[in-house]
Amino acid sequence: MADTDRLVVLTDAQWAALEPLIEACRPRGKTPHHDLRRTLEAIIWRHENGAKWRSIPPELGPWWMAAQTFNRWGHLGVWERLLEAAQAGGVALGMAFLDGSNIRAHQKAAGAARNSATKAERDDREALGRSRGGFGTKACVVAEAGGRAVSFALAPGQAHELPIVPGLLGCLPDVPGWVVGDRGLASHAFRQHIWDLGARPAIPPKRNEEPVACPPWIYHNRNRVERLWARLKEWRAVATRYEKTARAFLDVLCMAATMDWLKVIKA
Repeated sequence: MADTDRLVVLTDAQWAALEPLIEACRPRGKTPHHDLRRTLEAIIWRHENGAKWRSIPPELGPWWMAAQTFNRWGHLGVWERLLEAAQAGGVALGMAFLDGSNIRAHQKAAGAARNSATKAERDDREALGRSRGGFGTKACVVAEAGGRAVSFALAPGQAHELPIVPGLLGCLPDVPGWVVGDRGLASHAFRQHIWDLGARPAIPPKRNEEPVACPPWIYHNRNRVERLWARLKEWRAVATRYEKTARAFLDVLCMAATMDWLKVIKA
């Protein structure tokens, strides 16, 4: 196939920003990777389109090479380190946003090996449960002031966000000025936790609660995390979960968030 007909997944500018991060995070094998850029493009293509691994276009290399690389790097924590590397020096903490989203799971997301695990252990490993729309996953994100993802946490679809989000605040490199969340996070204990950290909460009260301080000029910025989810869900493998384990789906989220950071850097 001629170079002019080559399937373009990553532009040269995107690859120039991504390659040094990949080189810093990826494992070193006994033999050099045959064509790392092509394999990364195959992985990204698959998750952008929500396709089966076997549907990867032949010009992006063997589908099994992309699948093996994605899974092996996931077990080694490469995708999470890649997201951290993309954030280096760029996390703005005037505000931090917390938000959760229910991700509908495809039927193929079920069926992970049980391995004699208890229900609690399976919930932790799979993060798959029944929510209002059927089986799904609750994905929570903490975003920095620019509306870019810093870290994620997963739980079964029926789970509430409150038990998850305190751990997400610990993923920030420093204490933010404000912590902004919606009414789903309205809790006196959680607001006190934010004060104890040295930050200020901007979380509106429930309709049956007494009024609390929630400055509108801070809270109206919450649309930044809503726009973040809109960008992430342009990836079909984020909008619909196909992965059988929580670790694999978390890797998809980290990869999509990394590319979101690189778009900002490139601009």
